[in-house]
Amino acid sequence: MNSLNAFFDGAILPSINQVIVFLIAVWHAFIANGSFILKAWIDALLDFAFYYPLFMAYLWMIGALIYYFHWEKNAAYDPEQVPELPAYPGVSIIVPCHNEGRDLHDTIEYLLLQKYPNFEIIAVNDGSTDDTLEILLTLAEQHKQVRVINLELNQGKAIAMKTGALFSKNEYLVCIDGDALLAPEATHWIMQHFLSGHRVAAVTGNPRIRTRSTLLGKIQVGEFSAIIGLIKRAQRVYGRIFTVSGVVTGFRKSALHRVGYWSNDMVTDDIDISWKLQLDHWDIRFEPNALCWILMPETLGGLWRQRLRWAQGGAEALIRYYKKLGLWKSRRMWGVYLEYLTSVFWSYTMMAVFILWSLDWFVELPEALVIPTLIPSWGGVLLGITCLVQFAVSLIIDSRYEKNLGKTYYWMIWYPLVYWIINVLTAVFGLIKAILKKRNTRAVWVSPDRGIR
Repeated sequence: MNSLNAFFDGAILPSINQVIVFLIAVWHAFIANGSFILKAWIDALLDFAFYYPLFMAYLWMIGALIYYFHWEKNAAYDPEQVPELPAYPGVSIIVPCHNEGRDLHDTIEYLLLQKYPNFEIIAVNDGSTDDTLEILLTLAEQHKQVRVINLELNQGKAIAMKTGALFSKNEYLVCIDGDALLAPEATHWIMQHFLSGHRVAAVTGNPRIRTRSTLLGKIQVGEFSAIIGLIKRAQRVYGRIFTVSGVVTGFRKSALHRVGYWSNDMVTDDIDISWKLQLDHWDIRFEPNALCWILMPETLGGLWRQRLRWAQGGAEALIRYYKKLGLWKSRRMWGVYLEYLTSVFWSYTMMAVFILWSLDWFVELPEALVIPTLIPSWGGVLLGITCLVQFAVSLIIDSRYEKNLGKTYYWMIWYPLVYWIINVLTAVFGLIKAILKKRNTRAVWVSPDRGIR
């Protein structure tokens, strides 16, 4: 009772005031420390955004150089001098076609020049609305090696390739796009891997760019050697390949049959089949001598649609197979899985950094959220040196496959500006599209941008 009276009489009110003052002090300290912690996180994300691509560039270069010195440098032959094989089993070259009338004749004529002695060509017309079918039937009448399969409706590339595979009479397949030109020696180079390794399920070739009339086209010539070629070599050294080339790849049909062939609901059949085969413990190899000349977009719109599809396809594979990737027996895919997740996180980080940097021009942000600069003052020099070193390494490696390649590297100074922005945006929106995509939706043909000619 005495203590209660003391409370109402105000005897302990100063203690209550002290508590209030203490709580206010704690709140201010929390705000100050919270700002400090937030600033530390922002600085860490900025460091990650800047250093991650540099780290990956050197990682790729090291892996590519290991591949080069182990498999390429001491080779006693060049792409046009094919090695002798112990046997020449039959090969079926599958050509899925959808509205390829403008390029198809050249594609088939190049295939007929293959130096491999035992092959057939199976062209699958998949619901074309142009003169593709008529051209194929004419070519089949002229060349006994050409067979034609006609699908009246647009079923999608995956169904077209599966149909061709099921109708083929051979264990080994080479799948090539209907607008690409396969080098005469390519089938030979691909087959040496199947004959030397019974666990080899796929051999991805070496695409080279034909469309070079715009800045984007010229940049892509360097990208496919300095970026994509280096990555495939490095991934081959480090364990697993993220994806085979959708333009030119050889397959072992029994391996395809074991994993259920290509999925007909994935927007990128090449990424999907690569993950399916490797999760089933098959090996995928890269053969740089298997050259294939391809058409690529040369407009920003075409490039955006292509890269968005690639990004969505990677995200779809991630979503579909993430449970299998958690298994110990899938550990050799962990590197590919981790690199992809990290690259997506980097893209979202870059997007967030750019948004904060842009907002600071229009509204007053808290000090912790202010981005002083997108690139450190010394970062431009380091970035430039890294690009030059990477391009030099790729030039040394790839010059044996394409003469006068060095002329294109003048244009590669624009690569970070143009392609990094596009790749960041497509990675962000591609993941969203993959998450929101309705499951089991058939992926049908959409004619791509094939450059300005």
